[in-house]
Amino acid sequence: MKIFVPGRICLFGEHTDWAGGYRRINADIERGYALISGTNQGIYAEVEPHPTSLVLTSTLPSGEVLGPVEIPMEPHRLLEVAEEGGYWSYVAGVAYQIQTNYHVRGLIIDNYKTDMPMKKGLSSSAAISVLTARAFNRVYDLKMTVRGEMEMAYQGEITTPSRCGRLDQGCAFGVRPVLMTFDGERLETQELRVADNLYFVIVDLQAQKDTMEILRRLNRCYPFAQNEVERGVQELLGPINKRIVSQAMEALQRSDARRLGELMVEAQEFFDRYATPACPEELTAPVLHRVLDYEPLRPHIWGGKGVGSQGDGTAQFITRSEADQQAVIEIIERDLHMPCLKLTLSSGPRVRKAVIPAAGFGTRLFPASKAAKKELFPIVDRDGIAKPAILLIVEEALNAGLEEVIIIVQEHDLEAFRLFFNVQVSIENYNKLPPHFQEYSRRLLEMGRKVRFVTQHMQEGFGHAVYCAREALEGEPFLLMLGDHIYRSDGERSCARQLVDAYNQYGISVVGLRRTPEDMIGSFGTVSGNWIDEANTLLNITAFYEKPTVDYARTNLRIEGLPEGEYLTLFGQYIIKPQLFDYLEEHIRNNVRERGEFQLTSALDRLRQEDGFMGLMIDGQRFDIGLPEYYLRTLEAFSS
Repeated sequence: MKIFVPGRICLFGEHTDWAGGYRRINADIERGYALISGTNQGIYAEVEPHPTSLVLTSTLPSGEVLGPVEIPMEPHRLLEVAEEGGYWSYVAGVAYQIQTNYHVRGLIIDNYKTDMPMKKGLSSSAAISVLTARAFNRVYDLKMTVRGEMEMAYQGEITTPSRCGRLDQGCAFGVRPVLMTFDGERLETQELRVADNLYFVIVDLQAQKDTMEILRRLNRCYPFAQNEVERGVQELLGPINKRIVSQAMEALQRSDARRLGELMVEAQEFFDRYATPACPEELTAPVLHRVLDYEPLRPHIWGGKGVGSQGDGTAQFITRSEADQQAVIEIIERDLHMPCLKLTLSSGPRVRKAVIPAAGFGTRLFPASKAAKKELFPIVDRDGIAKPAILLIVEEALNAGLEEVIIIVQEHDLEAFRLFFNVQVSIENYNKLPPHFQEYSRRLLEMGRKVRFVTQHMQEGFGHAVYCAREALEGEPFLLMLGDHIYRSDGERSCARQLVDAYNQYGISVVGLRRTPEDMIGSFGTVSGNWIDEANTLLNITAFYEKPTVDYARTNLRIEGLPEGEYLTLFGQYIIKPQLFDYLEEHIRNNVRERGEFQLTSALDRLRQEDGFMGLMIDGQRFDIGLPEYYLRTLEAFSS
């Protein structure tokens, strides 16, 4: 299993994690607010279980290889290595915390690549700690959320001599901006999405600073300010920071690079005014300011500031474009002889395509399915137009903003689907249509230009049908909808739109969920998990199970907050990351079948284990037309 964990950069709000922690002593102190992001560089590792020990190898940025070393998975030995400090202490500290809380064996961790600088304010120690927590979580399926991994990494790191703050482990969220709020011992996180790519440059100032001295001197200003300097520090890390971070969060979400640059300059000016007097020896930072004020950079940047504890450690700039990002790096490395890193905050791959498997025979609807594919059975829609079921599903996808719909069909059914979507009715019949149907006929052909067909030559299960669309999807996340399900929203946003919005916000694979009584769960895929939000609409899924028995569900699939006898089943719509195809390919290559076919559920559970999976309670209904009685209920529901 491969894992990547990035470094962490504080875009705004450095020092506020520990400053906000003082609220447990002095409630008048403002909460701490910080905007952080993972970097494009980090730590790469391959991990696998080991029966008794931690077996560790690490490749440093220089290419030097450390290890292998073997540490027994014994609490006293792990704690001893953690408290000694040193390179392996972070792994040992996290392993100690994991073993204290979970029943696990050991790990082999081969850190085969590190492309982030160490000890430069990018939290390399936190990245190692998060990687270790994530490795245990995934290898032993401990069902921890990202927040759970963060907490375990934090507890593990403070077992070592390191005195990190809670801000550091934000690298667990990956390369995306996160708002972190610190209120005493309480930490809240909010993941953010940028509208368009933003381009930063991180500069290693190649100078010296004493982070421990900076922290020691600034901490003197808490919990109660005794003089003007200390009041200034509390004002800086409190109300001033709150305002700047709030404005920066809005600018980030709009991808307003110019405004972010202005706020960086403002934040640095306030830091120089209020923090530097508390520790002038370290925070006057002549090297930092020489780089920030370097005139040849001005045509290429919107602004810049120091990073982390500040001082002469690291600087960051936001550039005007991708080309300017490269220009800034070339100028700094040529003129100032300082190494640079790129940081690009990406809007992420959009969901542009939908997949609809429609290659089944329709056994339960025979003999009607001999005359027409079940996906072509008619439904009278809300607008009074009689439509084949597949058209309702395609309209659902296109109305959610998707650009292409891929329908998986059997080869002998291809002509029927093409005739419907791609061929106009004869001119004689077209002229017989009333004007509104003529207009709809033209619109149907427009929709048909966005429909693509993929052939499944052999029916070998739902997972195999989805796998057939791999090449057409070109490595993009996709919306999966069932060909024999009709979806109807209870609100203004369609069911598919609700899923797309959730994916765009969180960047995690997401499946629609609905509540189902226990006497029906034997017919559906069912999930367990923990609620993410207070409204109980978002679930961190900890297991997928295909058509469980009632006894199994009562023991393993109960979810807090649901009435007795109710469970969460799959709604029939998913947004799935393309890693799924690696797992399906592995099943097909090794002939791993369930009930004689290649299924989807086990691959979804593997994706959940390795990348995370959310469930969204859909505000709407689904109608299954795969059985005669269900088809009849669908007709009745749509006619009401």
